[in-house]
Parts: sequence; structure tokens; C-alpha cells
Amino acid sequence: MVEVSDKMKNNKDSLERRFLRIIPVVLVTAIVTSLVLVNLGFLGFVPPSEYKKYAKYKLLEQSIKAEFYKKPDEKKLEEATYKGLFSGLDDVYSSYYTADEMKQLLEVATGKYVGIGFVVGADKATGAIKVESVMDNSPAKQADVRKGDLVVAVSGKKYSYMDMDIAVKNIRGPENTSVKITFLRDGKKIDKAITRKEIKIVSIESRMLEDKIGYINIKSFEEDTAKDFRKALTSLEDQGMKALIIDVRDDGGGLLTVVQDISDRILGKAVIVYTKDRQGNKNYLKSSDKEKLDLPIVVLTNGNSASASEILTGAVLDNKAGISIGETTYGKGLVQGMLKLKDGSGYKLTTAQYFTPNGSYIDKKGIKPTIEVKDKAQQLPKAIEYLKEKIKK
Repeated sequence: MVEVSDKMKNNKDSLERRFLRIIPVVLVTAIVTSLVLVNLGFLGFVPPSEYKKYAKYKLLEQSIKAEFYKKPDEKKLEEATYKGLFSGLDDVYSSYYTADEMKQLLEVATGKYVGIGFVVGADKATGAIKVESVMDNSPAKQADVRKGDLVVAVSGKKYSYMDMDIAVKNIRGPENTSVKITFLRDGKKIDKAITRKEIKIVSIESRMLEDKIGYINIKSFEEDTAKDFRKALTSLEDQGMKALIIDVRDDGGGLLTVVQDISDRILGKAVIVYTKDRQGNKNYLKSSDKEKLDLPIVVLTNGNSASASEILTGAVLDNKAGISIGETTYGKGLVQGMLKLKDGSGYKLTTAQYFTPNGSYIDKKGIKPTIEVKDKAQQLPKAIEYLKEKIKK
């Protein structure tokens, strides 16, 4: 415990005087800022409550600058203020991003980034960051990182799943540089120094299985995923495909526009999903009637199938275009909007709930499979068995 010395107690009056000197500065700053905002057209009137909030912020900021034992990094203070605003929402999906973080976030959506090549998610049981999958031929694969490993620390700093975006940002970095990551595996900590490389995300894999059953694995919903899905589907059709398996196991989601494009290709005219904001306004996302896949479909799911994966699964099931086999999905029924600001920073904000076409709200519940198969090794064989019977009819 740190005790307050007599000398510090005797300086109480001096400290209070310093605070009194700060307060007029705060009030003047607030008034000037208000005038600037009005002149810029952002505000016509600032309520007294807003003055109070701004004055309190400036008081705390000035106190830190005047009293902290060393010179604070003003840029970090500013960024922490923005991050704190979003952390107050208690929503793991809403975050503020610095310019560097925003750049990396947008890079991933293009399907290329510099990192070590694994996909992480939240481990609900432990509150840790969990490795969900490891990409083939990646630095992580070469370093023997395994699915199920828990990320304990990055460069010596500990992280929980609430800090997942920041942890991922620090795992990435300049190409050919090294990052030290501490993993937890079977109760033992393992330190690994892994060299970062450019990672090309392969979001689609496809092949023809027995009895002309097509198989497409959607690993993530990135910018090029819909285009690659269409190519794979056309190739399978050219080979005489009679049924299709869409595998979204361990797919944590991605872009809603990609889900719409894939749904356009297989569902025909249908409701894909609808959203509802806090005012109760509903927005329906629909597929067109230009194309439709008139073949039996099975969607493979598990507990890591989330967000965009769940939207596609729900659309297939509710429109009676096919069934699902595997395990109950993750249960993310919230929609985020993302905005890049002029200075390069940005934010992601949960703006609405989403519902499957039949009106099911799946957040924290997930989508139960039509046929439950808990053993992952048996899920694909079960889908093949089911489709063989459908083809015979």
C-alpha cells in the first residue's frame, strides 16, 4: 500500500489552488470550442450538460498534464479517450480504431495482409482469445501453432477476448519482422517467436465428391469470395453436379454484400435476412430472381460458424432451399457499420439486430442444425449420405 506523506498532505492547499487555476482555462476552452462548432455548422446550440461534460474532461486532462509524474503522450491520451467512448457500450463488436488499426482492418477485407496466418475467436468459457484455425503454409503453421491454442500475450502484454482487435493488430506488422506470442496449450504456456509474412486469404476451396456431389468450403466472406464462389459453382456444374454441400464450419463471417451475392446465385428471388434498428425500422435484404440452383443443398455448420455464415445458413433453411448438418452455430445476431474518418482513423458500431427470413433472432442462441452431428469427422459423411438419398428420389 502506498501511503501519503506529511509533506504531500501539507501541499493540499497548493494543489487545490492549482486546480482552481485550471478551471477558468477549462471554461474558456469550452466556450471557444462551442463557438468554433457553431461557426462550422456542427451545432446550433450546446446544452449546459454538454458544457459540463466537456469541462470535466478538460479538467481531468489538465490535471494529468500538470500532475502526472512524467510527461504523458498526448496522442495516446486522445486515442484512449475515443476508445473509452466505445468501450462504455459494453459491446465486443463496437470499437474505435486508430489510423494504423483501421488500415490493417481494411487490408484484411481485401484478402491480403501481413501477419502470421491464423484465425482467432472468443473462447466464451475462459474469456481468452482462441485460435480457431491455422492457414496452410503460413508462418503460424510452420511454428506449430494449433487450433485450440489460447493466445495469452503478444510481445509480453496480456490480452483477453475483449481486447481481441488490439491483440490482432499487434500480431500483425511489417513483413519479415518477428512477433513473440505466448500461447496456452493443455495448461502449459508456450512462447513462440514468429516471423510475419504476407498472407493471401484463400476464402474458397471446392472439389467434386462421389456421386457427383459438389463441395464448396467458404472460409470467410471477403471481397473476392462471391466471385470465387461463382467460379467454383460453375466449374462443378460443368462437371455434372447433382447436389451441393456448402461448408461454413469455422467461418467467422465477413461482408454482408458477399452473402447477398452468393444468395443471388443459389436462392433465386427470396428474403435473405432483415435488420431492425432501435427505432424499430426494418430493412429487408433480398436476392434476385435471375439465378437459382435447383439442386439439393446441405450446409455444414459448427459452433464457430458466425455472422455472415449464419445469415447464409438461415436464408437456405428458411427459404427451404436445403438443410443444415453439424452443430448449433455461434449466435451473432447483430449488424455492424464501419466508417473511415478523414484522418484515417475509424470505427465499427453495432447499429441493428438481424433476423432470419422467418423472424428468428439468433443472437447468443445460434441456429440449430436440421440434423445434429457432434463428431466433426462424421459431419461430411453424413451430408454425403443424406444427399445420395435425395439424388435417388
